[in-house]
Amino acid sequence: MVDHQHRRRRGRAGEAVLAAGVTLAVTAMSGCAVDGNDDRPPADVAAVVRGAADVLARTGSARARTAMEMATGGTRVTIHGEGGVDFKNRMGQLLVMLPADVKGKAEHRPITELLVPGALYMKNRGAGVPDDKWVRVDTTTLTDGNLVTGGATDPWVAAELLRGAQEVTYVGETEVAGTKVRHYRGTTDIGRAAGSASPEVRGALEAAAKGFSTDTVPFDAYLDEEGRLRKVRHRFTYVNNGVIDVSSTTLLYGFGTPVTVVLPANGDIYSGKIAD
Repeated sequence: MVDHQHRRRRGRAGEAVLAAGVTLAVTAMSGCAVDGNDDRPPADVAAVVRGAADVLARTGSARARTAMEMATGGTRVTIHGEGGVDFKNRMGQLLVMLPADVKGKAEHRPITELLVPGALYMKNRGAGVPDDKWVRVDTTTLTDGNLVTGGATDPWVAAELLRGAQEVTYVGETEVAGTKVRHYRGTTDIGRAAGSASPEVRGALEAAAKGFSTDTVPFDAYLDEEGRLRKVRHRFTYVNNGVIDVSSTTLLYGFGTPVTVVLPANGDIYSGKIAD
């Protein structure tokens, strides 16, 4: 575990991107396989949910859709994302689409995000960043560990967050995108998840354990007959110039689809000032 003094040291670039990420949203406002032959729950439902990340790692890759709904001051905005995740190499790519602002202006240009262990790369970031440049952020310097900042929770991190699952109940069978799944509901503890997480995401979750108003995160998880996570929704409470309630949903499908992530060259990474 990182000590308290270390956690308080955040890089300036990380702070600026975090503040800008939340500002964008506010401006827009202003594992184990299961037997599917019957509806009987597994003997240890918490263990099934905690093992979801391990099952995904064995699966290899998948397509992903994300939706992050933020609510503050009686106003809501939803940010959508779509892309793919390589669970074996802990890498992914999403195209994140921001909504039009309240004045009816055209939607912001989609942001391309590359998700890799310990870092987030963003292109078309805006906020003074040239269109042909990428922004790189060390996710361990963000007070939310990039669970919220990028407008989409990294699908791999969303699964790893379930390693801290507790007080899990089995809701019953249902369907997600035409696939029979089992629905589980409970809470997860960010700090506990960080202690059990893979080394690639541990630092980000340790940072997140300090950034939210509570370590306890309610979730709904949907696993198919092979124990693969098909859908997960986390509900965060985040404090940034007021309390912001965030509902982050990840939908996984197209398992086995190849995913290629090409990182930008050093010369393509912006090193200048990022506007708030």
